[in-house]
Amino acid sequence: MNISHQIGRLGCSLFLFTAITGGPLLIARAQTTPTPTTAAAQTAPTPPAANPADVATMDSTIAALYDVISGPAAKRNWDRFRSLFAPGARLIANGARPTGEIVSRVMTVEDYAQRNGPFFEKNGFFEQEAARHTDEFGNIAQVFSSYESRHAKDDAKPFQRGINSIQLMNDGKRWWIVTVFWQGEDEKNPLPDKYLKKAIDPIN
Repeated sequence: MNISHQIGRLGCSLFLFTAITGGPLLIARAQTTPTPTTAAAQTAPTPPAANPADVATMDSTIAALYDVISGPAAKRNWDRFRSLFAPGARLIANGARPTGEIVSRVMTVEDYAQRNGPFFEKNGFFEQEAARHTDEFGNIAQVFSSYESRHAKDDAKPFQRGINSIQLMNDGKRWWIVTVFWQGEDEKNPLPDKYLKKAIDPIN
C-alpha cells in the first residue's frame, strides 16, 4: 500500500503511502515485531462492522482500501479502514536504508493509523491501482497490486509507484485483508512491464 505513509521515509503509500497505502518508501529503521500468531490474532481488537458493499468481493475490498487512504488533506475514516482488516492483520513496509540495507517495518492496523493519521491531516495523498495480478485458491488470495501515488488527484505524474502485495481470505460471508506488504519502485528496482499491464490483462 504506497498504501501508507511512514514518517522518516519509511514508506508513503494500501495500502497503503508507505497504502494500503507507496509514497517515499524508504525505511528509516527496522522493527523487530514478531510474526503474527494465532494467539496474537485472538487478542487483537475486534474490527468495526464493515459496510457490506466494501467487503462483498475481492475487487470491492481492494478498491475500499485505496479509497479510504486517499483524499485531500483531512482526517481519514479510520473506522472504515479498520473494518477491512482481519483481527491480527499486519501492514509491512519494505525498503532500503541510506546505507543500502534492506529492512521491513511491521505494523498493526492501529500502528498504521496512528503513525500516518497526522500526515494525512496535513497533506493530500491519492493512491490508485494501476494493474493487478491475482492468484486464488479456496478461500485465500494473493494479489500483486501495482500502485501510483500522487499529492493531488489531477497530478499528471505519480511521485511514487510500487507494488502492494495483499493477502486476503474469505470466511464465507465477506473478504478480509490479512496482510499488506509493499515496496516502492526505485532505480535498482523498476516495475517490470508484466506488473504494469491493466488489471484485466493476464500476467504470465
